[in-house]
Amino acid sequence: MLGSDARRLAVRFAAVASAATASLYGFTGAASAAPAPVAPATGTVLEAGVAGAIPDSYIVVLKAGASASPDLVAGYGGQVLNKYQATVRGFHARMSAEQAARLAADPAVQYVEQDAVIGASSVQSNATWGLDRIDQRDRTLDRKYTYGSAKDVTAYVIDTGIRTSHKDFGGRASSGWDFVDGDKTADDCNGHGTHVAGTIGGATYGVAKDIKLVGVKVLDCDGSGSYSDFIAGIDWVTAHAKLPAVANMSIGGPQSKALDDAVDRSIAKGVVYAIAAGNDNKNACRFSPSDTSNAITVGAIDNADKRASFSNYGSCVDIFAPGVNIKSASSDSNSGTEIMSGTSMASPHVAGAAALVLGAHPTWTPQQVRDDLVAHADAGLIRNPGTGSPNRSLYTGYLYETGSAAKKH
Repeated sequence: MLGSDARRLAVRFAAVASAATASLYGFTGAASAAPAPVAPATGTVLEAGVAGAIPDSYIVVLKAGASASPDLVAGYGGQVLNKYQATVRGFHARMSAEQAARLAADPAVQYVEQDAVIGASSVQSNATWGLDRIDQRDRTLDRKYTYGSAKDVTAYVIDTGIRTSHKDFGGRASSGWDFVDGDKTADDCNGHGTHVAGTIGGATYGVAKDIKLVGVKVLDCDGSGSYSDFIAGIDWVTAHAKLPAVANMSIGGPQSKALDDAVDRSIAKGVVYAIAAGNDNKNACRFSPSDTSNAITVGAIDNADKRASFSNYGSCVDIFAPGVNIKSASSDSNSGTEIMSGTSMASPHVAGAAALVLGAHPTWTPQQVRDDLVAHADAGLIRNPGTGSPNRSLYTGYLYETGSAAKKH
């Protein structure tokens, strides 16, 4: 989430009246009472003390029309670490809790939120079946995958980076920005992002096999990051996205208004977002960014069309997709593969499917893409989808039932 440094107000009121002073001015009565010190105004800091909170790290979101000058934060004694412009307007700042509370009361500030640690949503395990599942309604798989073109679509993988040299990407993968190391090379030292990218658009394991892939690194080698870096990544994507475009976020954590706002505003500017529902076997509406209403939130199913034991559920889930024992590209070598499980693996299936929709309808809005995928999903096949969940699983075959060019893989 966004971080910001707040400034310290060092103004103190020290009014002291003494009897001696009073007599100097000819007063013979009791000394006048001193005015009480005026406490600086404070506001509420959202998510203060949340699990994984990062000390002295805050996201500052400004009101419409307010100046985005870093002097605002500096005036409270804080330091601006990053500036957000394309989604939420504001800063990631370093400041104390007291400074953050004072900044939250500033008339120019919409809200201040504490930064927190966020991580990738994956679970390791083992078989290749996901592509086969999404292009047919029948539970009996035929070991074939029918697909179309998304060559004019770009997928932004907001994750641990991408091993762009992997042969499955065929030169279609590139680095956008690395917010972990602060440079242009979004290398993957974890493997999560490369696996996700392979499912979106790898030649062998990808849903949209000719899509362009851009790595935006916001998670470190341990798969850990901060809300502030994720918001910076979303901000970068929004400012640099070449439409038509999709973005995948296979991450999750405690609820964050700032993160949700950033995703919503990026969607409003034309980027389709596929988001992992999370791996806590809980209601996805309790986490961010899976609670974001305008994104496509994705739960995971296994190869028996049963909701994965770890998958979050509930009304915030839009659709389910394969997420157990998914084989894809590995960051270990240029030809390596790896099998992973998680809603992190389900979400990129939907990101790839969204890219195929955009390949056929490049001028469609994110809402149109979302509605189309949901309307054509397989209905009623999922066993135990979870309380409040829609019983819908990803289906891409409809794209080719209407005459779109397709290939058998």
